[in-house]
Amino acid sequence: GACPHLPLTEFADVTAETYPPRTKLYYECDPGYGRKASAYLGIQCKSEQQGAVWKYQQFKCFDKKNLSSMAPIMELELTQKPEREPRSPALQKQEDLSESKQKNFCGPPRTVPHASIRLPQQHYVGQILHFKCQTGYDKRPPTFGSRMCKEMNGKTFWTPLDMRCTNDS
Repeated sequence: GACPHLPLTEFADVTAETYPPRTKLYYECDPGYGRKASAYLGIQCKSEQQGAVWKYQQFKCFDKKNLSSMAPIMELELTQKPEREPRSPALQKQEDLSESKQKNFCGPPRTVPHASIRLPQQHYVGQILHFKCQTGYDKRPPTFGSRMCKEMNGKTFWTPLDMRCTNDS
């Protein structure tokens, strides 16, 4: 069965426990942040010999107020550090396999500063979603939690989330 619309959780990244191969997810820069026009924000779960892994492109989300002054710095970073793009396949496999208990599925994607994953719109009964406070919004514990889509007596619902992300001092 399909789950109801997921309630919004402010300042938190949401990921599922596992994703099947061929799943495509997209990052979105948070409000007030932008990206270089040529930056691709998508990732894809690919099935490889040693298991399923996420394939990433390198990108950053920058504060829009400083975006124009950072344009030369962005170019400089990309030209000065070509060895970081693409990432070593061995490192990528090791990182993703440690994230996922099932090697035929990708685990949660990594967090990116000032960006969140745009989840697929449809979720299904039994699916577990994990919430983690974004960088800078983790002042009060708990800073992570999960919700499960359940069905009981013919009603489908999300279990409550016992966390709140805030940037209060």
